[in-house]
Amino acid sequence: MVKERKMIYLCLAHMSAEGLEQKYIKEAFDTNWVAPLGPNVNAFEEDLKNFVGEGKEVVALSAGTAAIHLALLACGVGIGDEVCVQSFTFCASSHPISYLGATPVFIDSESETWNMDPTFLEKAIIDRKEKTGQYPKAIIPVALYGMPYKIEEIMVIADKYGVPVIEDVAEGLGSRFKGQVLGTFGKFGVFSFNGNKMITTSGGGALVCNDTESKNNIMWYATQARDAYPYYQHSAIGYNYRMSNICAGIGRGQMTVVNDHIFHHKHVQTLYKELLKDVEGVELHEAPSIDYDSNYWLCIITLNPSLKIHGQENAYKEIIKTAVGGAAGVVHMVDNLTTDCQPNVNVEALRVFLWNKKIEARPVWKPMHKQPIYQNAPAYVNGVSETFFAMGMCLPAGPCVTDDDVKYIVNSIKEAIIL
Repeated sequence: MVKERKMIYLCLAHMSAEGLEQKYIKEAFDTNWVAPLGPNVNAFEEDLKNFVGEGKEVVALSAGTAAIHLALLACGVGIGDEVCVQSFTFCASSHPISYLGATPVFIDSESETWNMDPTFLEKAIIDRKEKTGQYPKAIIPVALYGMPYKIEEIMVIADKYGVPVIEDVAEGLGSRFKGQVLGTFGKFGVFSFNGNKMITTSGGGALVCNDTESKNNIMWYATQARDAYPYYQHSAIGYNYRMSNICAGIGRGQMTVVNDHIFHHKHVQTLYKELLKDVEGVELHEAPSIDYDSNYWLCIITLNPSLKIHGQENAYKEIIKTAVGGAAGVVHMVDNLTTDCQPNVNVEALRVFLWNKKIEARPVWKPMHKQPIYQNAPAYVNGVSETFFAMGMCLPAGPCVTDDDVKYIVNSIKEAIIL
């Protein structure tokens, strides 16, 4: 056994195009384009446009969250409106709805992809119309951990009731359904280039639009909504959401390796599948058919509740005082050791066991309809997301994760299991 190992992080976009990135960043400084616009921004948008396919336009923005915010704004979402959004996701899918004074209507998942359940989506749309007198203003399905959602069924429902679809593909850059890139089916598609995504611009995101008019409208709002006068006049509230020329330079370099990154993540998923196939009580989350071409941004396992893990008798016995693993930001201290919706004790025990082996693993996203901040929001649930949250765990899958790392991770999982 290796005594000293590197820390194996959950997911980090590898800066393997470092030379090009430095070249574009240097050009930005040399030409004094250190601003939220410039040649790198335009070129990065063109690279993304070529990546998603013909007929689309792309706006580079400061974050994926900003992209969702502006997409909602472009769909006419405002105070008192409702938006149907997947519950099983990160908070950035729903928080922008609240920014606009609207209400998220949470839709639970189906058990094949773990994404928005089309049956419950339609049920929610009909019920909200009966209760409020109007249909929701938008639908936000999410490519959870890169897995494509049931987009054909969702689009049929959206077209039936005239509700636009905003695809949250923050975790699914390069994922496809029946060969078509996610983010190109609905009215808008959202990408994220945060430091832990498939490629990174350190921070950043982008919005895929269907036409030039939509792109120009988004860009207007993203640059403080300035009217066409020689002085600053504003007829609408705008936002400072444009991507910087520096970050876009990084993105241009990263685009040269995006397909390599996707290939690597799929390779890691295949290796996990081979190494975990005989581990009883541990199941790898996989695409339901070849139509669902996931980028496998993260590789996800579930633990059978009956599985015993070393140390699980000590799970949830100590209040967390700092950010767990690579979690960003400052955590808000809590008084209670547990909540009414949390991972099973064997999942928490395995997380701690792996951390002590220098392996960062995390629980899957806690469903939004179980978050305290959204306790009064409408929710149409079937128990699927709560079940997978209790059983699920994210394993490292980034470009820096080697085959030997995966073998070490799986061997550590086996070591943690009490036979």
